[in-house]
Amino acid sequence: MNEADVRERLADVQDPDLGDDIVSLGLVNDVEVDADAVRVSLALGAPFSPHESAIADDVRSALADTGLDVSLSASIPDGLDADEQVLPGVKNVIAVASGKGGVGKSTMAVNIAAGLSELGARVGLFDADVYGPNVPRMVSAEERPQTDGETIVPPERFGVKLMSMDFLTGEDDPVIWRGPMVHKIITQLVEDVEWGDLDYLVMDLPPGTGDTQLTILQTLPLTGAVIVTTPQDVALDDAVKGLRMFGKHDTNVLGIAENMAGFRCPDCGGFHEIFGSGGGKGLAQEHDLPFLGGIPLDPDVRTGGDDGEPVVLEDGETADAFKVLVENVANNAGVVRRRGVSEGR
Repeated sequence: MNEADVRERLADVQDPDLGDDIVSLGLVNDVEVDADAVRVSLALGAPFSPHESAIADDVRSALADTGLDVSLSASIPDGLDADEQVLPGVKNVIAVASGKGGVGKSTMAVNIAAGLSELGARVGLFDADVYGPNVPRMVSAEERPQTDGETIVPPERFGVKLMSMDFLTGEDDPVIWRGPMVHKIITQLVEDVEWGDLDYLVMDLPPGTGDTQLTILQTLPLTGAVIVTTPQDVALDDAVKGLRMFGKHDTNVLGIAENMAGFRCPDCGGFHEIFGSGGGKGLAQEHDLPFLGGIPLDPDVRTGGDDGEPVVLEDGETADAFKVLVENVANNAGVVRRRGVSEGR
């Protein structure tokens, strides 16, 4: 068996999202065959996403009867030297954004990060809401960052590396900064934090479309953004503003996540759509975007957020909803990366 034979077999492996086989799409970086082994490098960019894991499994199955020891690796060629990259060790930067406050954006960011870590990924969470940082409280992070005078080593919680302005200000100190100061502190935190090698860096953005968002869009190589909304019209109207902001900067939107999507009464068992229904899914359909999932209004989300453990790490209906959302985020990040390889051939 030679390289051509291997590629012929791999032509039977379909990409579940891009509608063609991985060879035609240019997702096979390299094939090496020797007497008793075959090494295949695949252009897969979203580690531990269910769809990319399935592609890898299908590749192994396609070569299973060859009698060769099959070894797979994955990388996305980016065309940049390491010293030209802002975050050379980070494979994917995912922004979690909302058009307005109060929709549970930080809760969503925490659970996405913890859920990705639970899948097996190496994850960082950057609380970029400089005016109202609350991620450390939400995960009960008592350990503070360490520094050697040049770099900042972030603490970890639930397998996630954390950085937040809350670590750097006094407990009751208000943050009163103008745009240039916001730009400077965000840039410094990105460059000076020792993130190491990460599969995903989740960024919890402040609500709205201000200086912090602009700095991140101009500075970081975002894989894509998650737009968080609630079902009611006022939240949906503001979510559209966030969509337009990312569109103006040619940033992929991974999908719409709907929070507070109904409440199941623990006493009567009834399901009550307190803030309306179908708003997030309708917004996604209107703008031809994926709907990542809906998270119910659940007291466990509040207690988990206040006391520490993210709900996605627990059992139950709400935890399952978060897990579906996390998998959809990872899958759609993979679509963005693989499509970029295929279209850039």
